[in-house]
This record gives sequence, structure tokens and C-alpha cells, in this order.
Amino acid sequence: MVMLFYHNRSTRSLSALADDFDPLERNLDPHSLRRCSDLTPFSSQSSIQGNGNGTITPSSAFDPFVTASGALSAGAVGPVSANPYSHDAAATLGGATFFTNQTGFQQPVQYHLYAPIGPHSQSTLGYQRNVHDLFLPNDFREELQKKAAATLQTLPNTQLPAQVDYFHSLVPLDLSHQKNAATFGYPSWVYKAQSGKDGNFYALRRLEGFRLTNEKAIRSVQAWKRVCSGSVVTVHDAFTSRSFQDSSLIFVTDYHPLSKTLAEQHLGAGNRFQNRHNPHITEQILWGYMTQIANALKAIHSNGIAARILEPSKVLLTGKNRIRLNACAILDVVQFDTQRTVADLQRQDLVNFGQMMVTLGANSPNVMHNPAKAMEHFTRAYSPQMKNSVFWLLNSLQIDQERNIDLFITGISSQLMSTFDSALHLDDQLTTDLGRELENGRLVRLMTKLNLVNERPEYEHDRQWSESGERYFLKIFRDYVFHQVDAQGDAVVDLGHVLTCLNKLDAGSDEKVTLVSRDEQSCFVVSYKEIKKALESSFQALMKPTRRMH
Repeated sequence: MVMLFYHNRSTRSLSALADDFDPLERNLDPHSLRRCSDLTPFSSQSSIQGNGNGTITPSSAFDPFVTASGALSAGAVGPVSANPYSHDAAATLGGATFFTNQTGFQQPVQYHLYAPIGPHSQSTLGYQRNVHDLFLPNDFREELQKKAAATLQTLPNTQLPAQVDYFHSLVPLDLSHQKNAATFGYPSWVYKAQSGKDGNFYALRRLEGFRLTNEKAIRSVQAWKRVCSGSVVTVHDAFTSRSFQDSSLIFVTDYHPLSKTLAEQHLGAGNRFQNRHNPHITEQILWGYMTQIANALKAIHSNGIAARILEPSKVLLTGKNRIRLNACAILDVVQFDTQRTVADLQRQDLVNFGQMMVTLGANSPNVMHNPAKAMEHFTRAYSPQMKNSVFWLLNSLQIDQERNIDLFITGISSQLMSTFDSALHLDDQLTTDLGRELENGRLVRLMTKLNLVNERPEYEHDRQWSESGERYFLKIFRDYVFHQVDAQGDAVVDLGHVLTCLNKLDAGSDEKVTLVSRDEQSCFVVSYKEIKKALESSFQALMKPTRRMH
């Protein structure tokens, strides 16, 4: 029955102006012509309007590459036809009107139709399709719902401050309650919080016990606000606060729900069975990490700053093999008085980059304690290109050779193309999933109108308003769509039937349907177009101001 919905699709007009068109014209589906190679889009006897000079009657087969303007400018008197798939039909025909009753013109696009958008990964036959083809994949929907639930999660009876500057509803995100000052020099904590300014959720990283001695230090965050990269967690603000009963430094960044660090994902951080059962990272995944980090460093170094922190515990995994550098701006504030130049810090970024790749490849957080053994393991596990790339990064502090992120990106260009191709495939998949949800909002609005009218207890002091006139067969139509039973009296649960009826109603099809009341005493034979007009007039009646009794 679902397949009937695909093949017996009715039409929908673009606007109320479409009601003036001939019904047969509105039932044309220009997209179906593309699918039927044995049909000619226009009859050889059809006539089209030229540049205001009467009509032009084609006498030969349709040529989609011949335009009216081209033919007339060349002095030709042969056949002239419109390409039905042209993006600008009016321009193709020399300024002819788009909406016309002439047979040879492109009709309004049938937006109410469910058109599966490719590419399609499975070659399924018509009878193999199911209801899930019309909606988001279950695993993708579940993932989005989990992220939404995590974003809205609250922590009752918390000892955290109720307000930190303009942020509230703090929820801790740390997996460990132990203080660790190894990375920043100060114990740090991460919270999820909601902004009182825009209502969005952000991640707050707090450095406990930090005292700001130089006002210029915190201004260094302004440079990080200009870093716009999909591989870097965006920094929004930084300020000092005493909301935690001490002097704390707060960094405000984007919040990515249910994200993990690479240390948690691959090195067993936060797990009491650390260093055990850590799966080996495949070379394809490691190349993906490398190209994304290179993209992040390119954006950071182009803004005249350095990441300074490149370690697995500060790189977020926000999706499938999708990573972002995190906490990069902190050392610029904490170690503002450091005398190292930006060029030196950027070269150190490359070395830290290489060390992190070796750490991930060895699945051990302490592997760099023995660099020779680490590189030996890395050489056995990965290809020579991967080994040479990492070795190049580890030797970036050599003064005799100029090494920067641009040279490194040039060296791994072939892998960048592979990562870019994967991103394009993901974009195609997301576009396909979005196309499945395209019609849902429109049908929800239609069902909302039906339920606002059907069986309303009272309107304008009339208890029979929803049971009289055109509202009565709207109620029967609701039963026809949702309350059908089979020959044995069992409920018919057929989503294809529901979607077909609602789409025909939204299109205002001329197809007629027989509606029988529940007591079988009334019978109506009406078209979907008449039902649509009844629904619109009833809904507009609800929108009018109520006449009040004085």
C-alpha cells in the first residue's frame, strides 16, 4: 500500500492562483516525464507562444537544446520548443509567461510529492520498500534525540552556584572528580550551562584559583574569536569570576553534547581498565584525524596564534570520526608572559601534533616516554607514508629547515582528497535524510487544522457547529482516513493510506471519494478539492473574532 502512494500521487498547487488552472494541467507531473523515456514531453501538434509574435507550431520532434530566442535570432522558421527541465523557462522562451494555459509550458513543481533524493546505497525493488523510507533512519534519529536530552539535562540539588555571570543551570561534564593541574598549571573543571542572553547552551571551562595580574592577558582571547574552523571548538568569551567562592578564570566555548575526548575513546581514560582492550586505530581513521587536525592548525596559524595544547585529552570526538581541537586559548592567558615567539610556538605545535599521532597509533598514553620504541611500533603498524609524515612533524624544531603547516598539508594532499571525498558522501547522506523529512511539517499543519475543527465541543455558543454543514463531512473524512476497518472489523493501520489521503487533500485533487457516516445513514460523494475548501473555510471561521453576547 505504501508503493501505491509512490505511484498514485496526486498534485498540489503552489498557491491559491493555481486554482484557476485547468485541472488536467495541474495533474501534469513534469518530473515523471524525465522517468518515462518512451514518452515525448510535448505533442508535435502543440503550440507555444513566442516573443509576442503569435504562436509557433512545431513540425518535428522535440529538441531540448533549441531555444526560441536562438532560433528566431538565426532567422530560423523550423521547430521551436521549450526545455521542460530548464531552470528559467521564461528566459529560454524569450520572456514568455511562466504560468499559461498553453500546453507546451512547464508547470509548477509538485512540492507535495515525496521524491527520494539520491544517491541511494541500496538497490531495492518497489515491493521491498517500507515505511522507513519516508523518515529519518532510526539510529540517526536516536542519536539526535540523545543529544537533545543531554543538552536539556539538569542537576537537581547541586552545590554549584546558581549563576555564573550571565550563565545558569550548571551541570558538570567531568568524568573524574580528582583535581588535575598537569595541563594548564591550575585545576580545571568543565560545566554545561545555559546563557541568560540568548538561551543557548555553552561549555564553561573553569581554572580554579587563577588570579589575573595583567589585563592584556585576557584580551588575547579576542584573536581566538576570529578563528572560524570546523575543526576547532569555537571560543566565545573569557572572564574572571568569584561565583565559586574563589578567584576563577572562565572560558566560554561551544557545547557539543555527548562528545568524548580521543583519550576516552582510544586510550581508556576514565576507565579503571586503562590500557586494556583498547582497539587498534586503523590507518584510514588515523589519516582522518591527521587531516582534520592539520585543517585546524592551518586556521589557527593563519590568524597569527598557536594552539599550544595538542594532546588526546583535549581533542573532542563530536561525531563519527569527527574531531575538534579544544581548550587551545587557555595557555595564551595563563602563560601570557612567556617569552617564546609565535613562530617558535607554531613549530612546537607541529611536534606536539606528531607526538599525539604516535600516542594514538600505539594506543598508550605513556608511549612517548620511550620515543625510539614508540616509532618502532608505529613503523610496524602503519604505512611508510604515515610514518614519514609523523617523522616530519617530530623533527619540526630543526632550525636548518623551514617547516610549517602549509608544507605539511602539501605533503599529505592525497589523503586530504580522501577525507574531502568522505565529507562529500556524508553531505549527500544528510541531504537524503533531510529530504525524507521535507513533507512532514506540511502534513502536521494539515492534521492540526483538521483536529482544530473536528468535534469541537462548542463554537460561538453553538454546540452543533462541528456536526453541521461542511464540518460534518470533515468529521466523516477523518474517519475515512484514520478509522477504517477491514472485512473482519479489525482496525486498518496503513500509513500509506493516511499519507495518500492527506496529500490529495493538501493538493485539492479532483478525485472523488465516498464518505459514509458512522451510523450508515448519510453518504457523501465529494472530491478532495471540495473537502479542502470546506477545511479552509472552517479554519478561517475559527480565526475570525468571536461574536460575544452582551
